[in-house]
Amino acid sequence: MRKNIVAGNWKMNKTLQEGVALATELKEILKGQKPNCEVIIGTPFIHLATVAEVIKGSVIKLSAENCADKESGAYTGEVSAAMVKSTGAEYCILGHSERRQYYHETYEILKEKVLLALANGLKPIFCIGELKEEREAGKQNEVVKAQLEGSVFNLSAEDFSKIVLAYEPVWAIGTGLTATSDQAEEIHAYIRSLIAAKYGKEVAENTTILYGGSCKASNAKELFSKPDVDGGLIGGASLKAPDFKGIIDAF
Repeated sequence: MRKNIVAGNWKMNKTLQEGVALATELKEILKGQKPNCEVIIGTPFIHLATVAEVIKGSVIKLSAENCADKESGAYTGEVSAAMVKSTGAEYCILGHSERRQYYHETYEILKEKVLLALANGLKPIFCIGELKEEREAGKQNEVVKAQLEGSVFNLSAEDFSKIVLAYEPVWAIGTGLTATSDQAEEIHAYIRSLIAAKYGKEVAENTTILYGGSCKASNAKELFSKPDVDGGLIGGASLKAPDFKGIIDAF
């Protein structure tokens, strides 16, 4: 049975002290509650170990926003999957459109990152999605197919089943634009059909596919009501505990 997940992606926001305050507030708001979804917060690297202590014993799980494509060595400023795992994080966001766009992360680089994350016991939250011009040209299906084939369809069925996918239409990230619930369902169903063709129906049915792209409390319920939308990867709305709680409550 696949999981419903609401995952926050803080991006490059919050000092360590502000991050601790936000995690503490979220923990308090969720105290004694049993959400109908797994709750994950994705924080900057420097927050991970401290926030892991803050959320201990709560329903909240921890994710990094990235990891290196190398195991270890002379890569000044990089953070390896093993280092991420050692902080207490369980998940790692990989392939986010901002990483692809600003840091030129290729299919090959992401393939390495996914393998290293899995080898170190992390669950990748792997992001895919098309640009505005690709959507306007009707190429969204071929774009997400190429992204899956380029970086994760090399995995065994067993390893692939440890991955969470996040479909993020790049044109809807931070723009206030959101795919309609029908647009989201259409492409989520298509992604699931690709997984079924590659790994079989059972793996496809058990794969969690999140929607990302200006998802907030006001539209989450409608998006999450779709059969192939299993939750959200939340950017801006994850930076305020009540806003994030509103999205969790959509389940």
